Amino acid sequence: MSTRGLADEFFESQDVRPSPDAVPQEGLGRREKAALIGRIRTLMEFWSISPDDLCGDVPEVVPADPVEESPRPAKYRHPVTGETWDGAGSHPQWLRDALLKQGYTVDQLRAAATQAHDEPSTSSSSSLEG
Repeated sequence: MSTRGLADEFFESQDVRPSPDAVPQEGLGRREKAALIGRIRTLMEFWSISPDDLCGDVPEVVPADPVEESPRPAKYRHPVTGETWDGAGSHPQWLRDALLKQGYTVDQLRAAATQAHDEPSTSSSSSLEG
């Protein structure tokens, strides 16, 4: 979860988010000031911020390097066209066509992917239609 997500979650659970138009006109009364200090202390405790952290320089935030995901292995393969799908996301049109219009079964498309993975040097040109 991102830091912004944590902050939003905290604010919603604690009901401490100030309204945008909550600008004091004449300063704070004693009760309002005590309540505000209590909220600030709660936030500081939640985020593990010490009073010393407030006095020092703010460290520069360096974004993390994006993690490259390795491609997922194909779970389904069309035995004739060789099109593949890894099972993530929405179903590709070729898969819909193979199942609904060309008469293939899910097991046939799954078996074609397994065969292609086991024997990468050979390609099957025969149709599994039946």
